[in-house]
Amino acid sequence: MSVRLKLTLSYAGFLMLAGVLLLGAVFVFLLKYQEIGISRSGVVISPPGTVLIRAFAPTAGIVLACLLVFGLVGGWLLAGRMLSPLNRITAATRTAATGSLAHRIRLPGRRDEFRELADAFDAMLARLEAQVAEQQRFAANASHELRTPLAVTQTLLDVARNDPDRDSGRLIERLRAVNARAIDLTEALLLLSRTDQRSFVRETVDLSLVAEEAAETLLPLAEKRDVTVETSGDVALASGSPALLLQMVTNLVHNAIVHNLPQSGTVRVTTSVHPGSVVLAVENTGDKLTPQIVATLAEPFQRGSSRIRDDHAGIGLGLAIVKSIVQAHDGTLTLAPRTAGGLCATVRLPDPRYTGS
Repeated sequence: MSVRLKLTLSYAGFLMLAGVLLLGAVFVFLLKYQEIGISRSGVVISPPGTVLIRAFAPTAGIVLACLLVFGLVGGWLLAGRMLSPLNRITAATRTAATGSLAHRIRLPGRRDEFRELADAFDAMLARLEAQVAEQQRFAANASHELRTPLAVTQTLLDVARNDPDRDSGRLIERLRAVNARAIDLTEALLLLSRTDQRSFVRETVDLSLVAEEAAETLLPLAEKRDVTVETSGDVALASGSPALLLQMVTNLVHNAIVHNLPQSGTVRVTTSVHPGSVVLAVENTGDKLTPQIVATLAEPFQRGSSRIRDDHAGIGLGLAIVKSIVQAHDGTLTLAPRTAGGLCATVRLPDPRYTGS
C-alpha cells in the first residue's frame, strides 16, 4: 500500500474508533437514564436495554457509516495535500538521478519539516553541481597540463630519431626537465586527492616553527631572485598533519617568492594567536593585482595574471593544494591584494585548545 492509502486508512480507522467510543458513551448514558426513569415510575414493560437498543442501533449504524465515508474521503484528500511536497521532492530526486543537477525544488509555504527537507535538498544539489563543475574543469585542465610535457617529449624523441647526429647530451637534459615536470604534476595531483580524503593523523604542530623551516628551505631560491624572507610572530599551535602543514606553508612562501618584484622583493611570514584560532599570514611585494584575478588564484592551474612560466613558476597547483590542505584542517584561506602591490595570503586554523582535538 502507498503511504497515502495507509494514512487514509489510519485517519478513517481513528475516526471510526472515536465514533464507536462516543456512541458507546451516549448509549451507556441513555441506558442509565432509562433505568432511573423506570425505577421511579415502578412500571416495567420490557427489559430496560431492549427498546433502547432497537431505537439506537439504526441511528448508530448510519452515523458510523457516515463517519467511515467521511474518514475515507477526507483522509484521502488530507493525506494527498500533506504528501504533495514529497511528490515534488521525489520528482526532483528523479531528475537529479538522470544527471541534471540544475533543477531546484523551491518549495513555497511556511517553514515546516517538508520545507526544511526541500531546502536542504536544494542546498545539496547546489553543492553537488558546484563540485561536479569544478571536477570537470579540473579534469580538463589536468589533461591539458599533462598533455603538454608528453607532447614535448614526443617532439624531442622525433627530432632525435630524424637526426641521429644531434647532440644527445642536450636532448637528454631537456627530456629530464620535461619528465621532472610531469612527475611534479602527478605528485601534486596525488597530494590533492589524499588531502581531499583527509587520510592523515592529526598532531599538534607549531606553525611558527613550520614557517621558519619553510623559509630556510626556500632561502636559496629567495637569494637567487633577490627576495628577502622575514619570519616573525608568536607560537601558534594547530592540530593536523605536520607534513601537509609544512607543504601548505612551503607553497605559500614559494608562491610569494616567485611572484615578486624583479629586484629587492620582500616576503613576510607572521603567525599570531586569536580566540579560538591561530593565523598564518604570508605577504609579498609584487605587481598590483585586481580582486578579480585574486579570486581565481586558488583555482587549479592558475598562475596570476598570465600563464607565462619560467623555471620556478610551478605547475599551477600551489595555491590549490594550499586551499585543499586548509579545508582538510577545517580552516579558511583568504587571499587579498595589497594596496602597494603583491598579495596577502591568510590561513586561519582552529585552535586545538578550544576544539579539544
